[in-house]
Amino acid sequence: MKRVMHIAKQLAVFIENRPGTLARLCRALQAANVNIYAISTGDTVDHNVIRLVVSDTDKAISVFHEHNTMAIETEVLLVEGENKPGMLGEIAEKLAAAKINIEYCYCATSPNVKKGLLVIRASDTKKALKALNS
Repeated sequence: MKRVMHIAKQLAVFIENRPGTLARLCRALQAANVNIYAISTGDTVDHNVIRLVVSDTDKAISVFHEHNTMAIETEVLLVEGENKPGMLGEIAEKLAAAKINIEYCYCATSPNVKKGLLVIRASDTKKALKALNS
């Protein structure tokens, strides 16, 4: 099965690390009809960094600004591929051979589906896309 890849915008949003904050953020996106395709959280004592790939980045940024929430936009690589052992290793080896660092990545998939979605923040997103397509 061929992997489907493209470059997408990811938003990093900084919110307070308290009950209900993520729920309010998600409700605000829902009210604006913005769908979340991928999400990852990383916590510190006082704040969470929420990384999101969404259906409408511009609309999401507007929602966050309306709620006085800081959002930073970056490019990531979305890789849709087979849900089988070794796929991440194969991708990591190709990027390493091209001297591209994986700064972070995240994914999730149900054990019963044939495909999964991997989000990669690489040191050079365009070069990573080219390396994985070769």
